[in-house]
Amino acid sequence: MILMSERIKNRYRPDVVSPPGETLLEILQERGMSQAELSRRTGRPKKTINEIIRGKAAITPGTALQLERVLGVPAGFWNNRQQQFDEYTARKLELGQLEKQAVWLQKFSYRRMIRLGWINERSDQTDQLIELLGFFAVASPQQWRLVSSRTTAVFRKSRAYQSEIEDTSAWLRRGELLAEDIACGPFDAAGFRRVLADEIRALTIEDPSVFHSRLIELCSDVGVAVAFTPELPKSRVSGATRWLSPSKALIQLSLRYKTDDQLWFTFFHEAGHILLHGKRDLFIEENGGRLVDEREREADSFAADLLIPQGRLEEFLSALKPGKYPSVRGIVSFADDIGIAPGIVVGRMQHDGLPEDNPLPFSHCNGLKRSLDWQQFDKEV
Repeated sequence: MILMSERIKNRYRPDVVSPPGETLLEILQERGMSQAELSRRTGRPKKTINEIIRGKAAITPGTALQLERVLGVPAGFWNNRQQQFDEYTARKLELGQLEKQAVWLQKFSYRRMIRLGWINERSDQTDQLIELLGFFAVASPQQWRLVSSRTTAVFRKSRAYQSEIEDTSAWLRRGELLAEDIACGPFDAAGFRRVLADEIRALTIEDPSVFHSRLIELCSDVGVAVAFTPELPKSRVSGATRWLSPSKALIQLSLRYKTDDQLWFTFFHEAGHILLHGKRDLFIEENGGRLVDEREREADSFAADLLIPQGRLEEFLSALKPGKYPSVRGIVSFADDIGIAPGIVVGRMQHDGLPEDNPLPFSHCNGLKRSLDWQQFDKEV
């Protein structure tokens, strides 16, 4: 993906742009023509000519045509000079306003964003602020607050709102940008359910080098973009779901917990939101701050049942001796039998406190969980 800043950073922007009236004055002096004479020849009031020369009035397209006829200098030249000066003036005014707001930059982990390649590094704080605004595609911090209000509304329901909203909004924005480069077919709910059960579930036993690209491909075919996005220091988010358009959904994953059981449960949880809940909702799975409402419980049940069918789990547990939890060999055998990674079975039993008469401790069987890190993935997608 080409960052917006990459597209514009090489444009020539002079430090000072003189008003076009200075050029007009030079031409008049070269030709020995007075302002009064130019006024008579163009039909423009002498006062207007004087104000143009002093930079107090703009050269309009009509005036540019008159100057072309009288002085032989193309109207396009005057229009371009005026446009350049107007842009320079507006940019100078904006820079003055943004300099006063550079402290806003410190609310974000922007240095981490630079290291991840999300934004470019700038030596000047105001330029760095402009770089960050370009990342969010907003004109000012005030507009960022307006655009991010949807995220803010979600975070007001959680403990993490005050400390995490800026980094989390940056993490979410990165997911949107990555999703733009993922070509998706129109959303197909039946097709998504089918690939979840028939193909994606089977990917849980594969290494990241295999399941990463295949997961993205399978989901994109049915209208779901999947973006793996490194977390920022204060984001503390494991996953998120939202609709980018009526026909394209986005599942974003951070690898926050860095084990396969957490990753896959988060993915199937987010898939549950897509299939069960509204297209206007934003769901963010955060560290300890998630609002547990009925929709979250439904997504949890969807993920749990699809990964490990309840009936099969009950059969497995009923075969255990009273007061005993399963051995490593027993868990591996059960996982092979139902076709998923054994670490997912371990995570489910630890989380749900199973077996009920002697729950599997959180310190046991963790060797069956596969550790994940970003180096195992082909690229950030």
